[in-house]
Amino acid sequence: MAEAPAKRITDIGPPHFEKFLPPIVKKNYGKWKYHEILKPGVMVHTAESGDKLYTVRAASPRLIAVDTIRMFADLADKYCGGHLRFTSRNNVEFLLTDPSKIDALVADLAKEGFPIGGLGAQISNIVHTQGWVHCHSAATDASGVVKSVMDALMPYFKGEKRLPAKTRVALACCLNMCGAVHCSDIAILGVHTRPPKVKNDVLKKLCEVPTTVAACPTGAIRPANVDGFESVTVEEQLCMYCANCYTVCPAMPLNNPDTDGLSIWVGGKVSNARSEPRFSKLAIPFLPNNPPRWPEVVQAVTNIIEVYAANARNFERIGDWIERIGWPRFFKLTGIQFTRYHIDDFKHAGWTFKRSAHIKFDQD
Repeated sequence: MAEAPAKRITDIGPPHFEKFLPPIVKKNYGKWKYHEILKPGVMVHTAESGDKLYTVRAASPRLIAVDTIRMFADLADKYCGGHLRFTSRNNVEFLLTDPSKIDALVADLAKEGFPIGGLGAQISNIVHTQGWVHCHSAATDASGVVKSVMDALMPYFKGEKRLPAKTRVALACCLNMCGAVHCSDIAILGVHTRPPKVKNDVLKKLCEVPTTVAACPTGAIRPANVDGFESVTVEEQLCMYCANCYTVCPAMPLNNPDTDGLSIWVGGKVSNARSEPRFSKLAIPFLPNNPPRWPEVVQAVTNIIEVYAANARNFERIGDWIERIGWPRFFKLTGIQFTRYHIDDFKHAGWTFKRSAHIKFDQD
């Protein structure tokens, strides 16, 4: 009988995830019965075997220093047998089997300045994109806006203030949307309002015209002859401000400190619990960039959260609440002005139009 071939070991691709699972998770994989939230930021998963896995969730910035990662690793070694994980919204979760270590871990995290919370009917950490730190097409900052907003919403993260249901906030610094703004309860989206500026004197030295023309997804860029040199022009009515052209042609910058800003979107979610998943919809078309604390954005998001917390029913996500009361009443309760920019006039927008004659109007 021929011997089975030896198992091939290569360095291609990532290591298998099972290698990093805590022993208790590996033992009970797929056999968990339920979970309970013991207090803000702390929950327990109970397996069919009776084993219990405790989770302590802390907020963390998306961009963190190596020293911070080492500090998290030291805490994991001290309390969790070296096991922790980062969630998709940049929370850091410490996985323990000994509940007697929870309070000491929470105290050490608090000493380092990392709050505990974000579980259940609370605001989770804000997922966000690169912003001015790294991205060439950003219409706003990411880390600065998120820091400012989260400072104001921290009581809703730590469980000091009540929310009807879990609430997800996201930020993308332009409509290319590296973040989750299309499907979050509240989304902050950076917006450009002017097309890219063509620097003809530089373009002829840095860019290939055919490549630049081909980079535009809407056909807004056309070849042109400027002062005897090959260049391009931009059809403003076709431009969607995606900065794809700037990616391949540095002579077409899109960023503009005077006209770039932010918009606020509401009602999105990924979950299919109680209602189907939803895309976010426009609430506030434009707010100015006012670093370093972005007071207009902070006030707008805080206002929506507070109105939602005061008026929604238990377990009702923001989109479900708006669907129940109707958009006219949402605008009235929040004091947000309805403008022509709320009307979707995109040529394929028929799929998003309300197709029923039944509209919930304010009865007050």
